[in-house]
Amino acid sequence: MKPTWVLATAERVLTQIRHDHRTLALLLLVPALLIGLVSWIFTDTPVFASIGPAMIALFPFIVMFLVTSIATLRERRSGTLERLLSLPLGKAEFILGYALAFGLLAVVQTGIAVGFAVWVCGLEVSGNLGLLFAVAVADALLGTSLGLLASAFARTEFQVVQFMPALIFPQILLGGIFLPRDQLPAALEAIGDWLPLSHAIDALTAVARGDQDAAYIWLRLGFIAIWIVVAIALGSVTLRRRTN
Repeated sequence: MKPTWVLATAERVLTQIRHDHRTLALLLLVPALLIGLVSWIFTDTPVFASIGPAMIALFPFIVMFLVTSIATLRERRSGTLERLLSLPLGKAEFILGYALAFGLLAVVQTGIAVGFAVWVCGLEVSGNLGLLFAVAVADALLGTSLGLLASAFARTEFQVVQFMPALIFPQILLGGIFLPRDQLPAALEAIGDWLPLSHAIDALTAVARGDQDAAYIWLRLGFIAIWIVVAIALGSVTLRRRTN
C-alpha cells in the first residue's frame, strides 16, 4: 500500500466536497444546528444538561454515516472507482483515502458542534474539554467507517438509507438516550453494551459530568477505535468495483 495514493484520493475527495456547498453545509453546520434546536426545545429545563452529550454523539454520527456512504456509492455507480482501480490503486488505498478525507471533515464538524453546544447552547462540561472533543471526533469517525462499510454492500442511495435500521437505529435505541441501559431488559442491555455508539454516549456523558477518571474514558475510546478499524477493513475487503 502506497501512502501517496491514499493522500491523492483524500485530496480528490476534499476538492469535490469543497465545491459541493450543500454537502459541505450538511456536514459542518447541520449537526450544530440540530444540537441548538434540542437546546432551544428544552430552554429553562435541566433536560439539555442531561441529554446534551448524547446529542453531540448522535447528530454528527448520523450525518457522517449518510454523507460518507452516499458519496462513496456514487464513485462506484459513476464508474469512477473502476477507472481508479485500473491504476496502481488498491481497494484499501481507496477506502483509506476516503476515511482520511472524511476524517478531516469530521474533526472540523466536531469542533463546530462541540463549540456550539458549549459556548452557544450553554452545555456545562465539568471534565476535560479536550477529552470531550477527542471522544466526539472518534464518534464522528465511527459514523464515517460504518458509512464506508454500508457503501460496500449497497447498490443505490435508497439501499444506503435501508442500512440505517440495521446499523444506526439499534444503536440509538439501545445507547441509553431514551432509557439508561441498566434499566433495559437484560438481553437488550447486553446487546447495547457491545454497540459502539453506547460507549461514545457513555464517555461524552462522563466527561460532561466529570464523574469518571480518564481511564474510564480511554477504555471506551479504545472500544470505539476497534469498531472503526474493523469497519474500514471489512469495507475495503468487500468493496466492489461498481454497481450493476
